[in-house]
Amino acid sequence: MKKKRSESSPREKRIEANVLFTTPLTEGQRKQLQKLAAMPDTTIDYSDAPEVPIPSKVEIGRFYRPVKQLISLRVDADVLAWFKAQGPGYQTHINDVLRREAESQARS
Repeated sequence: MKKKRSESSPREKRIEANVLFTTPLTEGQRKQLQKLAAMPDTTIDYSDAPEVPIPSKVEIGRFYRPVKQLISLRVDADVLAWFKAQGPGYQTHINDVLRREAESQARS
């Protein structure tokens, strides 16, 4: 069954991205860019530019996620039971313990 086009909301006119972003510069725009490029930085007026605030707390590595690798690991049953008893996320907890140990070994 063919869909009926709604009369109350006509489709918007779409502009292809290659037309929108690859429109050649006019000669006036080109001259203006050349004039700006020739200006020394000390003559640029920044008075109308908003000041960028410096963040008070920067979290380094917040979005870094190391690549995980699937392995098969044999551990003692009592060790695994202890990690599972810590609650959900026991595999992540095992990984954290191993990472701390590896980093402490690397420091010494």
